[in-house]
Amino acid sequence: MATPEAEDHIDDQPMPLLDHLIELRRRLLWSMVALLLCFFFCYYFSANIFDFLARPLASVLEAQGGSKHMIYTHLTEAFFTYIKVAFFGAACISFPVIASQIWLFVAPGLYRSEKRAFAPFLIATPVLFIMGAALCYYFIFPVAWQFFASFQSVGGGGGVAIDLEPKVGEYLDLVMKLIFAFGVAFQLPVALSLMAKVGIVRSTQLTKFRRYAYVGMFIIAAILAPPDVITQTGLAVPLIGLYELSIIAARIVEPKRDPED
Repeated sequence: MATPEAEDHIDDQPMPLLDHLIELRRRLLWSMVALLLCFFFCYYFSANIFDFLARPLASVLEAQGGSKHMIYTHLTEAFFTYIKVAFFGAACISFPVIASQIWLFVAPGLYRSEKRAFAPFLIATPVLFIMGAALCYYFIFPVAWQFFASFQSVGGGGGVAIDLEPKVGEYLDLVMKLIFAFGVAFQLPVALSLMAKVGIVRSTQLTKFRRYAYVGMFIIAAILAPPDVITQTGLAVPLIGLYELSIIAARIVEPKRDPED
């Protein structure tokens, strides 16, 4: 009868370096093809994607009685904005294909137990990214845009009127930065759980340094988010919750030590 150690073997066959490079080239080509196809598809619907990203701002402007329009001051700004929108959408849509190609290249060199250990993290990564992006779009954007738009003034009594006329390029850059920042920040449980899985950190250490981690969350939020309290707090508070979740996950996946050790 085969032992668990005997069954836990690597399925890969010995390959020379040239064959590994050829395999890497093939995976990169498939990834590039997927990214290009998704880019052309997203560029066809780039106007619709931009309208979706601009909907929170349009709702705020409509609620304040303003005009729902944006401007561009450079001749090519609108065109390159749609290019960025298409690339942003293509990166999101093609991520499963690119991730699968990376996995197909790396997986043959892993033991079966290692493949089973990495599977939950591969599933959790896109799920947490989507959760972070959804929090940013449905909660942070409406609150932050309403705060920024509140600085408009009609300029009565001889004063100067202040109107908000956002540029399409600057708005898209801000939106993509925030969505990417929230999506990446929500990978905290995955990163800490992986580190606990391989023994780099332990749940007791994460618990011990909790107070310093809380301060670090606000520092990270100050770096990734725009310089306003609403957005920074909206990122720091979920990060603190994710850190507490990471402690629980690390306690589950970390290697069990002998009490004598």
